[in-house]
Amino acid sequence: MTVLLGPNGSGKSTVFDVFAFLAECFESGLRRAWDRRGRAKELKTRDAEDAVAIEIKYRERPKTPLITYHLSIDEEKGAPFVVRESLSWKRKRYGAPFRFLDFHRGQGEATSGEIPDEDDERVDTPLKSPDLLAVNALGQFQEHPRVAALRDFIMGWHVSYLSAESTRSQPEAGPHEHLTRSGENLANVIQYLDEQHPKRLERIFDTLRARVPLIDRVLAEAMPDGRLLLQFKDAPFKHPVMARFASDGTLKMLAYLVLLYDPDPPAFIGIEEPENFLHPRLLYDLAEECREATARTQLLVTTHSPFFLDALRPKEVRILWRNTDGYTQTRCTNDVPGVSKFIEAGAQLGDLWMERHFGEGDPLTG
Repeated sequence: MTVLLGPNGSGKSTVFDVFAFLAECFESGLRRAWDRRGRAKELKTRDAEDAVAIEIKYRERPKTPLITYHLSIDEEKGAPFVVRESLSWKRKRYGAPFRFLDFHRGQGEATSGEIPDEDDERVDTPLKSPDLLAVNALGQFQEHPRVAALRDFIMGWHVSYLSAESTRSQPEAGPHEHLTRSGENLANVIQYLDEQHPKRLERIFDTLRARVPLIDRVLAEAMPDGRLLLQFKDAPFKHPVMARFASDGTLKMLAYLVLLYDPDPPAFIGIEEPENFLHPRLLYDLAEECREATARTQLLVTTHSPFFLDALRPKEVRILWRNTDGYTQTRCTNDVPGVSKFIEAGAQLGDLWMERHFGEGDPLTG
C-alpha cells in the first residue's frame, strides 16, 4: 500500500490520474484519453516542450526479472502519437537490458516467445496508426505472452472515482463480478455476491453493521421493469429504505467494503480521498482494511485525513510538495529525520503530520 499525502495542488491527483490515463489508453484508445484531459496543452508540464513520458518497472511474480515499460507520447496538429514504446528486461546479472518490444510512430519490432532473448527472431509488426499502443495490439496474440501479461495487468486496474450519487442508480438486473470505477453497479455486485459468495457478502454486512449503527442488511431486489433496486434495512424497522434515501457515508462505506473484499480483486486499486463523507472515527479501521487487502492486490490511496494516517506505517506514506520551480517532489515519511523514533515511542503519523514534523508539504508553510 502506498498513500500519497500533501497539500492541495501538490500533485497527488496528477499522480493518481497517471494510472487512470494509462488504463484508459488501453481500454478506449490513446486519442480518447488524450482528448479527455485537454491534449498536450493540459497534459504537459507548463512551459515544457518534451514528450509526456511514463515508465513502469514491475515483476510479473516474485523473483522474476524486473521488466521496464516505457511510453512517451507527443502531439502533432492536435493529434497524439507514440514517440516511443518499449519493453525491456535484464535476465542475466551482467550486460545491457534486452529490449524485446520497440516501437516508434506505429513502426517497430517485437521478439516473441515465453522468454524472449537476443537469439530469438525479431519480427517487424507495423501498426495501423501512430496513435496505437503496441502492447495493447500485440498483447492480444498468444505468441507474445510477456506483452500479454502487461496488457492484462493494466486493463485489470481499478482506479476508483467512486460517487455516492452513482451508487444510488437503479441498473438493469443481473449479477456483476466487479464494481465499476464510479460504483453505479453496486446493486449488481451485491446480487452477484449473494448468489456466488454468500459468506463473503455476510462478512461485508457484519463489518457494515459495526460501522453504521442499526443497519441490518442490504437488499438488491429485481423490480417488474427489469431494474435492480438497492435497499437498506434498519434493524428496528420492518420495511427497508431505498438507496436514494440512504446517507452518502453509508453508501460509500458499503462500496469500499465491496471493493476491498472482492473475491478476485483487481491487481491494482486506486482510491482517492476515502475520507470524504465518512465519519473520522471510521477511517482508522478502513485504513487497516486497505492494508489487509494488499495481501491480494496493490493499493494507491490519496488522503488529507490525519485519522486515516494514524493507522499507517511510515514506509507506506509518501509526502508530496512542490518546490520553488513548481515541480512536484516526494519523500517517504520513513526517510524524514526523527519520524521513526517518534513512532517507536508510540506516536501516530496523523499527529506528527498535524504537528508539522514532516518538514515538507505543509500548506501554511510551503
